[in-house]
Amino acid sequence: MKNPNEKIIFIAFTSRALNLAERIAKFFTECEIHKPENLHEFMREIFPEARAIIFIAACGIAVRAIAPLVKSKLSDPAVLVIDESGEFVIPILSGHIGGANSLARKISGLIHAQAVITTATDVNNIIAIDEWAVKNNCEIENPELVKNISGELLRNNNNIGIAITEQLQITPWQETLVLRPKNLVLGAGCKKNLAPEKFELAAKNFLESAGVSELSLKALATINIKSHEPAFLNFVEKRDLEFVTFSSQELMQLDVREYFLTSSARVLELTGTDNVCERAAILCAKNLACKNTALLRSKAIFSDGVTLALSRFF
Repeated sequence: MKNPNEKIIFIAFTSRALNLAERIAKFFTECEIHKPENLHEFMREIFPEARAIIFIAACGIAVRAIAPLVKSKLSDPAVLVIDESGEFVIPILSGHIGGANSLARKISGLIHAQAVITTATDVNNIIAIDEWAVKNNCEIENPELVKNISGELLRNNNNIGIAITEQLQITPWQETLVLRPKNLVLGAGCKKNLAPEKFELAAKNFLESAGVSELSLKALATINIKSHEPAFLNFVEKRDLEFVTFSSQELMQLDVREYFLTSSARVLELTGTDNVCERAAILCAKNLACKNTALLRSKAIFSDGVTLALSRFF
């Protein structure tokens, strides 16, 4: 999973390169420009946290600096190289999922340079599935198949499959690349200081029974008095989800005439709203949705006071 940090790190060593870095950085909001004395030590510090690293230097310097740190196309930052004359912008790592190709095109347009794109799908005008997934807010369930799918597209083989769905189902092709749209909100309630592993188990069982993939979760939503609940914080941190909370007043003001919600006098007495999980799931989905929302699964009650509901936005 990509690091959510939006920081772009520029690395330059000459005055000419530093000037070019400053010129480019003006077009971005979160940038840092560095002239590191110990490049390899500096790279170990910033590599895991940066969205993109831009060397204004020779390609060889960049390659030697990042080589020991490269792990996976799913998590590595975008790495680009620009010559200090500003003529060429070359993405050398995480071209698709990391966004290096897209960033190279953007920078080349800003400084009137030439983007040097070398990935096979791009040079053959074939859609890069992994880049498409990132741009369309999808999680790749089986990334090991991306290379196979891209290769088959390059060979014009139509006997391949890509499924874009949150539903757990038998894939229609023998090898199917599965993309999970991030279009679900899990609404939740629980007793105070619930053990994280108990919430994990309840959520797992709930999502499986709903027939949807956990990878399609966009957010966990609840009432604001649960904003520091350890089980919820652990759940969202492990999955890099948005954690959205609402006041009881906000939850009760939600117009729910199109939904059939459960209502609890006991919950109303304790929290100020008659239903936490369903109302939170719907309200969060409405805030995220461009058009429509739906309550995909109504309130389900588990042990230890865990209540869960599921909404979908589209």
